[in-house]
Amino acid sequence: MSIMMSSPSGPGESSLDRPHSARIWNYWLGGRDYYPADKEAGDAMARIIPGVVDSARADRAFLGRCVRHLVVERGVRQFLDIGAGLPTAGNTHEIAQRLAPESRVVYMDNDPLVLAHAQSLLIGTPQGAARYVEADLRHPDGVLERAAETLDLTRPVALMLLGVLNHITDDAEAGRLVRHLVEAVPRGSYLAIAHPTDEVRGDVVHEAMWRYMKRGGTPTVARDRTRLARFFEGLELLEPGVVPCAHWRPDPSAPSASPEFATVCAVARKPARTRR
Repeated sequence: MSIMMSSPSGPGESSLDRPHSARIWNYWLGGRDYYPADKEAGDAMARIIPGVVDSARADRAFLGRCVRHLVVERGVRQFLDIGAGLPTAGNTHEIAQRLAPESRVVYMDNDPLVLAHAQSLLIGTPQGAARYVEADLRHPDGVLERAAETLDLTRPVALMLLGVLNHITDDAEAGRLVRHLVEAVPRGSYLAIAHPTDEVRGDVVHEAMWRYMKRGGTPTVARDRTRLARFFEGLELLEPGVVPCAHWRPDPSAPSASPEFATVCAVARKPARTRR
């Protein structure tokens, strides 16, 4: 469950003795870039919600399918991945550039530890570009300014907000930030969101979040599909709409998804012309 992936916390707020979203995510995905506080928090959440690790991996698999669809079926060649967290297997630029080497990808995070580690691992194709830069979702003008150093914002861009909007706990503020970003990119751009939900076993999801925050983790919130759908108002939702991550255009050969789910997602296109 990407209750935590990366978070809009400022520099200095991510000490090693407190759990951090990007490092917990890395631990759940089988990575090595985490500390004891992250493992303890991740294990504690897994005890409360036994399927949390499977949900985190389903969220990661959604990223791969989403990028492949946008590159192959929609012709997207630019990605802005906000709140990207620590690099793991199957990163956005790896998938996109494998399919279209000229793809350009900008990752954004506001954690100096994430940025320092990411820069040492980031290898893109000579034909395209892949950069990690420091920016904060809560300051969208700064996000767009840094993105424009690598991306051509007059051409379609895929905005990737996976596991980060849950750290903007106020619905009105989260909606304002999403609208600001969407309005700044041209028509034909796309918005992809993955978000923790409390639709299944909401009581244990809320308890897990409360325990995480009690340990010093960044404030976080779960939203159901109705609340998530509001972020896509005015956009053209791609099929199958707002669904559990494992159900978004699943690979035919993949095992059937569990009926329980902890994250929901959707992808939408900014329409070519204003609707009347």
